[in-house]
Amino acid sequence: MCGITGCIAFTELGRRTIDLIDGSIAALNKRGPDANGKYIHDNIALGHARLCIIDTSDAAAQPFTDKSGRYTIVFNGEFFNFMDFRNEIISDGIELKSTSDTEILLYLFIKHGKSIIQKINGFFAIAIYDNFERKLTIVRDRYGIKPLYYFQDKDRLVFASEMKSLLAYNIDKEINDLALFQYFQLNYIPPHLSIFKNVCKIEEGSWLELDENFKITKGKYYSIGRFEDLKIERLEDEKIGRFEDLKINQFENDLNKVGTYEKAQKHLRKILTDAINIRMYSDVPLGAFLSGGIDSSIIVALATKVNSNLHTFSIGYKDEPLFDETNYAELVAKKYNTNHTSFKLSNDDLLGSLFEMLDYIDEPFADSSALAVFILSNQTKKHVTVALSGDGADEIFGGYNKHTAEIKIRQNNFLNKSLPSFEPLINILPQSRNSTFSNKIRQAKKYIEGLKMNEKERYWRWCGYNTISESLSYFKNFDLIETFYQDRQLYIENIDKRDFNSVLSTDIKLVLSGDMLVKVDRMSMANSLEVRNPFLDYRLIDFAFELPASYKNDGITSKKILKDAFREELPIEIFNRGKHGFEVPLLKWMRNELWSLINDDLLNEKFIEEQNIFNINTIRNLKKQLFSTNPGDVQAKIWALIVFQYWWKKYMR
Repeated sequence: MCGITGCIAFTELGRRTIDLIDGSIAALNKRGPDANGKYIHDNIALGHARLCIIDTSDAAAQPFTDKSGRYTIVFNGEFFNFMDFRNEIISDGIELKSTSDTEILLYLFIKHGKSIIQKINGFFAIAIYDNFERKLTIVRDRYGIKPLYYFQDKDRLVFASEMKSLLAYNIDKEINDLALFQYFQLNYIPPHLSIFKNVCKIEEGSWLELDENFKITKGKYYSIGRFEDLKIERLEDEKIGRFEDLKINQFENDLNKVGTYEKAQKHLRKILTDAINIRMYSDVPLGAFLSGGIDSSIIVALATKVNSNLHTFSIGYKDEPLFDETNYAELVAKKYNTNHTSFKLSNDDLLGSLFEMLDYIDEPFADSSALAVFILSNQTKKHVTVALSGDGADEIFGGYNKHTAEIKIRQNNFLNKSLPSFEPLINILPQSRNSTFSNKIRQAKKYIEGLKMNEKERYWRWCGYNTISESLSYFKNFDLIETFYQDRQLYIENIDKRDFNSVLSTDIKLVLSGDMLVKVDRMSMANSLEVRNPFLDYRLIDFAFELPASYKNDGITSKKILKDAFREELPIEIFNRGKHGFEVPLLKWMRNELWSLINDDLLNEKFIEEQNIFNINTIRNLKKQLFSTNPGDVQAKIWALIVFQYWWKKYMR
């Protein structure tokens, strides 16, 4: 796990960029605190900041150049199944100088070209330069677990793992109004956009090549369940190996081909077990996050079969029992006899970490649970350098409340016919996330709202906090509404009312890639902690999307097949609890400890007027709603403003 950066100059003016490589590497010091290095050749510079995980010796340092001196790689991430290819490289007469995955990856690329990406099981952002053909190849992993930004003008192309590293190249900074508008709907920027107009992201499952004539070619090598433009011969071996293109007998959504529900459970257990096993390889201490939910509990249950002395970590809240889940985590830790540590936070603890977290964020990102992940990562890093996580299971297996609601709304049942008659009453009852009752009312209101929409509009609405009209009210001027509607189609166009799997695959493309993975990557890397996600093994995801949607969520039970496959592994209490997100008790915090920051600083009316972005009346109304008896989701909306304002002061003022 590391950070990478690089630049290619097109002109003499662009060559000045090469002198900025050191600053760009330095900006990645949290991602790679253990060492750094650079490679400069003619008009190209590559940089690397290293977090030592596999082969911690200097022999594995990057940038890594092959023995011929022709190819150089910078690599961020992990290539979990690299040992399966080691003998192949040695049999080719290559005398390896390290035991790292980086060296294996480079020689595989030299031998097979970019088609080798299909056989890599892991997460990664990779840049490889061929100084003979003067060609740069950049690749990003299948689901966008590891970030990679780039900027191009007439003089140069620059890329980096983080925006702050890219900004070290003195690139233009002009806010992307379209991205900002969507940010205030979703509380994060959609994964295909960035906060700056001319900064792009290498898309998940994609590659980019720059040839000697500075011509850029782009391609996509992976989408869920199918391969795109890098065709390779499929492997027929059915065993669960480390690099097979595992499709489990090429199951389709045909029940006869999938087999029985019990057979599907068996295959799921085998795939996930192997996904965890290959992610346990590390030359530094490894542990696991344990939230007390189904997903992380399954990961821990399987991981302890490999490491019976596993360290596990959870986080809770001293003063907020509604948000505290540590008792469930402790049940699992006790069952599997892990070395468990629970971190119990007070509101003062949250406040003490707030500004450090906000300082690290280099794009507006307002999932408030990022603060909890930041603190959890900070504390976990004191014990281990690598942690397993249960991220991805909700998107793959239909685990969110909105998934169950979507299935219910597609059914012609009594609830859908009767609930709208209660809308006048629901509208006057208090709605918030701060108590069980008021949260049920909030959910009921959102459900009724969804009944009035088609499946595409409902999907987008349920992904966010603000309606389109509410988002428009934030701005003094916004003239890209038609562009927004076109842009949104990238996500909602595939939503199919006949196939619930289309909702889940879109969640992986939008919610997982834009929110959940960004949160975990940024907050863990802010603390130099590597997080590995076994549920995001591509074999598991491809298999899951060949199952009928009813195996995942039938409108009664969420993550049905996952729960049934591992029911005997976990305490019964884990299954009997309701769905609870990894939330931060924002409402009470904003009404007390954070109010001065909100009212006197970041949302101060004089500052708002000088900034000349936002409609002051909307800001006033949100602050007023914060103290009402019916706050709804106002704390999430104000949090998005806080995060943006802090970012704006740091990067744009």
